[in-house]
Amino acid sequence: MASATAAGSSPGPAAPQAPKSRRSVTGTRKAVAALFLLPALVLLGALVVYPIGYSLIRSFYDQSGDSFTGFDNYQALFTDDGIRTALKNNVIWVVFAPTVATALGLIFAVLTERVRWGTAFKLVVFMPMAISMLAAGIIFRLVYDQDPDKGVANAVWVGVHDTFAESSAFPKAHPGRESPLEPAGGGAFITKEPVSAGQTVVLPLVGVAPDLMPDGAEKAAAARPEDGRITGTTWQDFTRGKGVGQLNGVDAAELGYAGMKIEAVKDGEVVASTKASGDGTFSLPAAADGALLRLPADNFAEPYNGLSWLGPSLVTPAIIGSYVWMWAGFAMVLIAAGLAGVPRELLEAARVDGANEWQVFRRVTVPLLAPVLAVVVVTLMINVLKVFDLVFIIAPGSSQDDANVLALELYRKGFASDQPGIASAIAVFLLLLVIPVMWFNVRRLRREVRR
Repeated sequence: MASATAAGSSPGPAAPQAPKSRRSVTGTRKAVAALFLLPALVLLGALVVYPIGYSLIRSFYDQSGDSFTGFDNYQALFTDDGIRTALKNNVIWVVFAPTVATALGLIFAVLTERVRWGTAFKLVVFMPMAISMLAAGIIFRLVYDQDPDKGVANAVWVGVHDTFAESSAFPKAHPGRESPLEPAGGGAFITKEPVSAGQTVVLPLVGVAPDLMPDGAEKAAAARPEDGRITGTTWQDFTRGKGVGQLNGVDAAELGYAGMKIEAVKDGEVVASTKASGDGTFSLPAAADGALLRLPADNFAEPYNGLSWLGPSLVTPAIIGSYVWMWAGFAMVLIAAGLAGVPRELLEAARVDGANEWQVFRRVTVPLLAPVLAVVVVTLMINVLKVFDLVFIIAPGSSQDDANVLALELYRKGFASDQPGIASAIAVFLLLLVIPVMWFNVRRLRREVRR
């Protein structure tokens, strides 16, 4: 009976159990996790939290740090010309540098999937990432050198220009003493007296170094008279050695101005023109009778020296170009990793439905890569907000003000100008610019985790 009663009775309340210590998904106790995180937290506090707090407080004080100035230092951010230029350039950097680097990375990632040597190409494009900003700055300072004999950019640019527009071979040439030529304005030279048919004319010039004479230049020769025509010689009227050579006379050691253009001008109009041969001789038809002979200004134009890449107008785009060279490989590698996870059946289905390659790329590939593209763009935006090395090294002193960015202006205000209050305000302002981008990135990562 007792056993039946015991069996039929409802069990009493369960005895309370000792609470178990909560563990993480890896099985690590909170106390142990906190113990291991403590050194990192101390370092973060000392190297990140404390400097941020100190900079925030310091930004409200004057240069000496003794007087409270309120928001005067922050007001200077929008009134100081140097800081305003830096802010404008930062906007240009944030808009263009991440966009161009990501676009190139996307193009490289998609195209390298279709070639056998895609891996080798990726290696070459990614290689600049192994170079420090300092080294890259020195490299591109040389690349953008104004002298085409030193700077690669201008060497290429001048080569392309000279292919379509012939440059002058006599930029320094000019009439010597007792010359029959006189200035005609605009850099041209003209004879003092008109010429007549059957006459032989001499057009001596000086000012071109012998080693800079055109390759086609030959020893100058005296022109022979021709009936009904005007003949003559244009040459370098200079012979090495004191008292050597005849003034305004062709000597055996002198060189002709090969390719020199000569025009016959009557009443302000060109009635005939020709070019000198290798020995400097030329011949004009009877139409030139009674005309003045003119050497046009394009004979003496300075040779094209390329673009001033590091001048005030192009220095910022030029430095952005060096940044893209470094970071396009980073974008390509991340996008290629995302592209490897794109389901191929979706791409094939789009092709089966009649989409061409451009439509597949724009309507299928890019939308599927949107999360990866967002990661790349956000990462590069944060990176360009603090760009300093490239601008500091590449921009010469004459145009550094035009290439200025906030990080560089922070350095200049804090160290060169000894204005720590304004430098701290710039640092806080940069932090405020980075926070929205970081917040967007954190939200996106949380959405990815929830999925």
